[in-house]
Amino acid sequence: MEYIVVAVTAALASGLTLYSGFGLGTILLPVFALFVPIEMAVAATAVVHALNNVLKVGLLGNLADWRVVRRFGVPAVLAAFAGAWLLSVVTVLPGGWTWDAGMVSGEVTPVNILIGVLMLGFAMLELSPRFERNPIPERYLPVGGVLSGFFGGVSGHQGALRSAFLASTKIDAPSFVGTNAVIGLAVDAIRIATYGLLVFGGSVAGFASGPEGRLILVGTLAAFAGVLVGKFYLKKVTMSGVRRLTGVMLLVIAVLLIAGVI
Repeated sequence: MEYIVVAVTAALASGLTLYSGFGLGTILLPVFALFVPIEMAVAATAVVHALNNVLKVGLLGNLADWRVVRRFGVPAVLAAFAGAWLLSVVTVLPGGWTWDAGMVSGEVTPVNILIGVLMLGFAMLELSPRFERNPIPERYLPVGGVLSGFFGGVSGHQGALRSAFLASTKIDAPSFVGTNAVIGLAVDAIRIATYGLLVFGGSVAGFASGPEGRLILVGTLAAFAGVLVGKFYLKKVTMSGVRRLTGVMLLVIAVLLIAGVI
């Protein structure tokens, strides 16, 4: 049953989030966490996310804006290492506080609250007509790289902040998707290497050969299918539509994060 749940979730999430540039990891993480410990769920999600980005880079990497990749991606990669190191520290600390409302429950943590509040702010900006006319100046791209990379390393929630900043640039929708994929792959590579060394003590082989490895394989193949289907509709997507989709998804995920549901 777990393989069916992971496969369906990965395929739908990958296809639907191809355009926004984020959401696959956020949706997959709680699903993996149903079947494996949370630190393993974070790492497993990172692997599926990275392999999915490998496919997206292969299909759309030639459309990336390399000026934006340099200004945003380099700070993001450096900050991702710091965030992944922090995860190795917080895994041994006590969690936040929990709540239960019958069919729905959650665990509220300071990290999720911080990320959620940031997402809420960016959601309000993305959904504001004034912001579309006066977006975030590109000189703040390195700041966005640091924020998205760091929080990506901590919890995997890198794409939302990245998309919020990249959506404010003057690149078109295909370039937005390609640029997002290139930066996301670079950050994922750092995350996976750091998780393997610090969180699992270098025991990546055992991790990959266990039940987590089989879940990763199923999730990856399903995510590939979602990307291939979504690519057919890419040329029909406008940047204005991407901004609206980004804003709505930021808003929804921010509320769920703050509440501790995901």
